[in-house]
Amino acid sequence: MDIFDKLIDDFNNSSAWLEFFIVVGGLLLAYVGVRWWGASLKDKGRASAIWFGHRPVSGAMFPLLALLLIYSAQLVVTHYMPVFWLRVAVSLLFSLTIIRFVARVLSKTFPQSTSMRLLEKVFSWAVWGVAVLQTLGLLPAVTGQLESISLTLGKSQINLLSLIEGVLSAGLMMVFVLWIASLFEQHVINRWVSDLSMRKVGMNITKVVLLTVGLLVSLSWVGVDLTALSVMGGAVGVGLGFGMQKIASNYVSGFLVLLERALRIGDNVRVDGFEGRITDIKTRFTVIRASNGREAIVPNETLITQRVENLSQADRQFLLSTTIVVGMDSDEVLVSEILLGAASRQPRVLSNPAPSVQLVDFVEHGLQFTLSYYINDPQNGQGNIRSQVNLALLQSLREAGVSLPVPKQIVQFLPHPDGAAASVAVPAAASSSPREST
Repeated sequence: MDIFDKLIDDFNNSSAWLEFFIVVGGLLLAYVGVRWWGASLKDKGRASAIWFGHRPVSGAMFPLLALLLIYSAQLVVTHYMPVFWLRVAVSLLFSLTIIRFVARVLSKTFPQSTSMRLLEKVFSWAVWGVAVLQTLGLLPAVTGQLESISLTLGKSQINLLSLIEGVLSAGLMMVFVLWIASLFEQHVINRWVSDLSMRKVGMNITKVVLLTVGLLVSLSWVGVDLTALSVMGGAVGVGLGFGMQKIASNYVSGFLVLLERALRIGDNVRVDGFEGRITDIKTRFTVIRASNGREAIVPNETLITQRVENLSQADRQFLLSTTIVVGMDSDEVLVSEILLGAASRQPRVLSNPAPSVQLVDFVEHGLQFTLSYYINDPQNGQGNIRSQVNLALLQSLREAGVSLPVPKQIVQFLPHPDGAAASVAVPAAASSSPREST
């Protein structure tokens, strides 16, 4: 009961109104300072979402600045009288600063990860619990109990307190490393590297190096002998050579794709029959998005070992084509003019290089023509421009009286009302002509 007696004594002897005004004043000064500072940085395009957020109170800078102001006031007031509310406010603001910083870094680094959201909640509850224990003065007793619990790991013993401190220090170090990597990407890579693929290379290398250094520093803090990691490194090498060779191959292939720049983010490619635009090149796989919104996850090894068509030219022009068959007696000059006119009338079709028409083959039903044309905005969709060209082409052919051959009919067997089977000839393509029974 000594702890609670001391709390009650501090509460009775403290000047509640004075401490209340100090806390409110510190919060107001922090709000005004963060709002002014954040507005000035946003005008220059340098405001960090981690520290300032979308609103003055949503970032980590607001609780940090309030913590510094109120803690400074606590150091002064403590010389003259016992404090209670100032100590509570400092503990809460310290916890809120850590929670805000960790949550903003994780949400910025892993924006779509549900596991990170769960980790944020668990970490927040743990920090708030430590803050409550610190405020009540129970934290030394709890840490003493945790230190008395020992765990045996092989030939060594470790207490539960050291294990928890090691996990927390390693986690905080990883978050700090991710924040440093984010700053490096924002202020160095994005400013000095214009190519998206090279940005990805720089960011991947930065994260790997910083995370490795941070992990080694965290292990040394806990007391792990780093020389013992040489055995682990050999085991990892053997694992990569046998069980993890595909993962290692995809990982190395990703860096090769980015460094060689044969394929770049934004290129339109065709891989194994799937055609789309490269939206991201990750360490193990590449994301390709088709014009209809579908995405293909392609292992990076596939881009190195198999045939990949890069449909994007050096000047970012994208080739499309339409193939059509007309009657054998059609005027080939008129058909060519109709095909060229259907493409030229579309605003998205480039005039340089101009659309072209080729008579590519003599097929069973007539003459086969191919219309080729270029666009420079495939990200706006390829199916819609193809549809516009085809509709204009079909309308012009019908107006000019050009004959379009009827596709070969397909015979289907349909049940007759009296139970006998009857064959019905159905056109392969949709037609307005009535069905003809035989």
